[in-house]
Amino acid sequence: MRCFIAVAVPNRTKAKIKEIQQEIEKTEANLRLVNPNNLHLTIKFLGEIDENQIEEVKTFLSTLKEESFEVSVKGVGVFPSENYMRVIWIGLEKNKEKFLGLMQKADDNLNKIREEKRKPKAHLTIARVAMPNEKLKVLLRKLKDVEIGKITVSSIKLMRSKLSPKGAEYSTLAEFKLK
Repeated sequence: MRCFIAVAVPNRTKAKIKEIQQEIEKTEANLRLVNPNNLHLTIKFLGEIDENQIEEVKTFLSTLKEESFEVSVKGVGVFPSENYMRVIWIGLEKNKEKFLGLMQKADDNLNKIREEKRKPKAHLTIARVAMPNEKLKVLLRKLKDVEIGKITVSSIKLMRSKLSPKGAEYSTLAEFKLK
């Protein structure tokens, strides 16, 4: 089954992100917005894993000794670049290093399940871009420093992702509280 490890986004932050998505949609660029109900901070994408690997992930998550912390969500950016835009994301500020540390710990411990080729980047995906336009580029420049909200990282979820023609459907397989 297709899985990933993530932190949930609170409703008040989702509401603010939805406002930003509505502004992005008005640019009429060819893109697909992430359903606000599916917004999350990815710690590690695992891909297709079997039951034994799910148990291995659960064991790792149950042994985390991290303390809860809060990240600030600020600024809109793109991957890989403004000239070749494929993903629109929102960045993390306050305690970004703690979140990156959590991502690195997951990478180090779960590397045999899925090895990351790239250095992890803490972000929250809000849209996937097929064809940008100038209106979108101008708007994104205006949003590069926008303040969005805060997310308390107090629990980590092992999520399942089922792909369908309507988009991805997520369900929680397990949740682990931090200290």
